[in-house]
Amino acid sequence: MDLADVRQQPGGASFAFTGLGPAYRACLWSRAGIRVLLPLTSFPAETRDQVYQGVRHVNWDDHLSPDATLACDVTGTSPAIVDTHFGAQLVKDAVVDQIRERHDRRPSVELHRPDVRLNLHLSRGRGTLSVDLAGESLHRRGYREPGQQVEAPLKETLAAAILLAAGWPRLAIEGGSLTDPLCGSGTFLLEGALMAADAAPGLLRDYWGFTGWRGHDAVEWDGLLTEARERRTAGLARLRERQRSGAVLITGADRDARALRLAQAALERAGLRDVVSIRRADLPAAARPQAPGSRGQAVPGLVVANPPYGERLRDPNLAGLYRALAQTLAGGYEGWRAAVLVADRGLGDLLPLTQRHDRPLFNGPLPCTLLLGSVSTKAERRPPSPGPERDDRHVSQAPADATEFANRLRRNLRTIGRQMRRAGIACYRLYDADLPDYNLAVDLYDGWAHVQEYAAPAEIDPGKAAARLEAAVTAATEVLELPAERVVLKVRRRQRGELQYERQAEEGHILVVNEGEAAFQVNLSDYLDTGLFLDQRLVRGLLRDIAGARSFLNLFGYTGTASVAAARGGATRSLTLDLSSTYLDWARRNFRLNGMDPRRHELLRTDCLPWLSEQARTRGAKRYGLIYLAPPTFSNSKRMGPATFDVQRDHADLIRTTAELLEPGGVLVFTTARRNFKLDHEALAGLRRADVSAATLPPDFARRAHSHHVWRIERP
Repeated sequence: MDLADVRQQPGGASFAFTGLGPAYRACLWSRAGIRVLLPLTSFPAETRDQVYQGVRHVNWDDHLSPDATLACDVTGTSPAIVDTHFGAQLVKDAVVDQIRERHDRRPSVELHRPDVRLNLHLSRGRGTLSVDLAGESLHRRGYREPGQQVEAPLKETLAAAILLAAGWPRLAIEGGSLTDPLCGSGTFLLEGALMAADAAPGLLRDYWGFTGWRGHDAVEWDGLLTEARERRTAGLARLRERQRSGAVLITGADRDARALRLAQAALERAGLRDVVSIRRADLPAAARPQAPGSRGQAVPGLVVANPPYGERLRDPNLAGLYRALAQTLAGGYEGWRAAVLVADRGLGDLLPLTQRHDRPLFNGPLPCTLLLGSVSTKAERRPPSPGPERDDRHVSQAPADATEFANRLRRNLRTIGRQMRRAGIACYRLYDADLPDYNLAVDLYDGWAHVQEYAAPAEIDPGKAAARLEAAVTAATEVLELPAERVVLKVRRRQRGELQYERQAEEGHILVVNEGEAAFQVNLSDYLDTGLFLDQRLVRGLLRDIAGARSFLNLFGYTGTASVAAARGGATRSLTLDLSSTYLDWARRNFRLNGMDPRRHELLRTDCLPWLSEQARTRGAKRYGLIYLAPPTFSNSKRMGPATFDVQRDHADLIRTTAELLEPGGVLVFTTARRNFKLDHEALAGLRRADVSAATLPPDFARRAHSHHVWRIERP
């Protein structure tokens, strides 16, 4: 691509900026790259102020207008920023503050296809701020409809990288052919055809991150597009001519009819349907491609495959599938080059490959191995060997009965984990008793795992339960690739009365985590709960959104996380009540972490129920614009007096009493974790009620919908 001073770097490569032409060409023609970043500035990033001032130092009028849309991505960490979502907010604030001061208007945030997307990379105490010229991942070629994919898709960029590593472009020039006997939705075939046709992989894209950027050179870009279209037209003509003579055949087969329909649709959009042939067939019936009139003579080339891994597709006979693939290769591909992506190198040893070279790589978060070699029926079968420890970490080394649990964790990392990472969420639930034999909850806290085992029933053999738990913890350590000291285990039993406030251990696994712009202290080991209810993440977001310029009352305040959220949303003052001095001390630390003024944000140790009754009877008692009410499900604690409290039985009286403390137009947010809770609408007929449970249920807690109940309540 005629780039100057190209240098390999961790996670990518750099080249010298000699003008927008080479940068645009990298966007349009890069087959394996994900992003093309144009650095604007670099600055110290040891503190939040250094990051803010470093971003503000840029003259943003050169890059976007006050009416533009903006998005920010953050990668890496620094001592000041461990939460990428917070980092993105900080970058955004610095940009819009400068533009607002100059123009009295500001860009708006648009996460999907903004006019300008910025990237801040943090490493070794410094930050590098860049314009993301691609705007979104370059794997989005434009030949697939969004959301239309098979169950275990292979990224287009990874497929292209594998073809490049296998030498496919040179083989295509020499007249070799390409085949994929397990083609799925055809990613290898599509990328291989684009290479053989000299077609730019970005030519079909309808969005680029530089078109709304003020530095964009439309004339330069249009010239590159014209050149790419001409090369594609000429390349396709050459490819079709060679195929008519029996060279460069590109074929595939698969048993999945739906996957083949998706492949055909993508080929149609890419204009490649007449140069790629796919059919429905089982292994080993997926024979090699045949040249027209060749009477069975093989067309040499590259056979490539991405067999199922056994986690997401759950093939019950994965070894049988590999044996069938081996039979297919041996039956018609003698002397062909081969590139096979495997998650288990032991299964890869079943394939008839000689001169084999193994390359470790990742398919998303899943470590895999690319087997490169030549097909030979004389190849010796290797005994299964684990190879380097890191390369085979995906092959469970935990006891056999934890394999299903390990596979579920991997699947959740690729689904829930990816969703959380994209949203900039570092603390979330990864596993929630998904499998009946593993009654665990696994929560991730920014590089730590918090594993809770729900105590096994009495009829379960204690020895068997302990062995299963040990196997599960070992599997979690391996799958999450965490050192053992960063996996904290608790056994969760029903706690009564004073026990819920008592220490469970004295290990002190204390860390500070971020949620958006808020910082919270969590303790993973010493108490029953960590200090941050992850299932209330969106409730805290709701409080933050409502809190602007209101006074806030937090009843049963726990560690004050709701008060921090309200303060972050602009609450003018707050009062947080709880009966536990442990929790209030914890809340005080959270307040300090977030710079909350103790003169405006007060803490009070008291029993909430009598306090509420007294306030409701007191003339001139303070009123609040926003109240958060999260009572216990049940309590018979002596500290709450002689009576018991049951949220199902007593909630209506509690809500009515609390609502007396609302200002006109005030909002009460009531939440409870009681299973199958039912709100007493008749007893609360005088109040406006809106059930916001579904809207505030985080996707990682979808299995807990029966115990997530949130109501927004207002006095008429």
